[in-house]
Amino acid sequence: MTTLTMGKALGAALRRSLQDDEKVVLLGEDIGKLGGVFRITDGLLAEFGARRVIDTPLAESGIVGTAVGLAMRGYRPVVEIQFDGFVYPAFDQIVSQVAKLHYRTQGRVPMPITIRIPWGGGIGAAEHHSESPEAYFVHTAGLRVVAVSNPQDAYVCLRQAIASDDPVIFFEPKRLYHAKGEVDEETPLADAAPMGLARVVRPGADATVITYGAMVGTALAAAEAAEDEGRSLEVIDLRSLSPVDYDTVCASVRRTGRVVVAHEASREAGVAAEVIASITEKCFTWLEAPPLRVTGHDIPYPPAKLEKHHLPDLDRILDAVDRVLGDDALAPGAGLGRKDDARPVTGAER
Repeated sequence: MTTLTMGKALGAALRRSLQDDEKVVLLGEDIGKLGGVFRITDGLLAEFGARRVIDTPLAESGIVGTAVGLAMRGYRPVVEIQFDGFVYPAFDQIVSQVAKLHYRTQGRVPMPITIRIPWGGGIGAAEHHSESPEAYFVHTAGLRVVAVSNPQDAYVCLRQAIASDDPVIFFEPKRLYHAKGEVDEETPLADAAPMGLARVVRPGADATVITYGAMVGTALAAAEAAEDEGRSLEVIDLRSLSPVDYDTVCASVRRTGRVVVAHEASREAGVAAEVIASITEKCFTWLEAPPLRVTGHDIPYPPAKLEKHHLPDLDRILDAVDRVLGDDALAPGAGLGRKDDARPVTGAER
């Protein structure tokens, strides 16, 4: 085991993938000589040369379009989008070509493209540098969407994404680039947990908190604070946003009966809404209270001095936990699907 920051773990995963497969190529703005804005690709140009670590023009649509052509020729391109808010110029290429070519060719043309996106807020950055666009890609059939929360997952999941024949949108929380953790660089991919599986980060009995990315740390802090009040929270890191591992999620919900889903993206039509809708469909009779969302606000990402009011924090998660466990929740053991009253409920009663 080696102690690495998430940024170094991602760089190590890229280096290992370049070593293991000569068809892997990296493309992005300033990823060569500069080593990328966040220095994730630092040193790779000197090691692998300019034919495999390619500095591109400042044109995201052109970068992803080039990656499509390379993939069709048998390469495994890894694209770095410099910041989350810069991915939109490439949106047409991603949703119209990357996501659909495998299907459109009846499986004859795979699209082994990994699109790395430094993502999310909390670093005091300028406009278009702290956005959370994951819902756009989750809604796009044909894409895998992954969001990592720690150095070990960053290392393993990035290698898995590059080895996958499916296109992968790979979200990297910027505020965790310097977070340290133990990384096993020698674990064979065949022995690692698939990137599509969720992970129970902390077991608990009273309520389930579901999240991903940088919010996993916030959820764990909330679970520790709740423990001081005698409450046991189970924390689940989704890891994969498309597809979602509902087997793990629903097993937890059926144990606890109460759910809070948190993310820093906007509330309206966000990932939390889909997760809660699916949980309600799959676990209705186990729910003891309506699931709640803790999200960013439905506004453009605010200036740096206001972002602390936008990002969900420990207090907002604990408030949601209080509500799902509080007096306004249904009586324990009753379940939302109880049939003790068969008459219709009027709007006024709701």
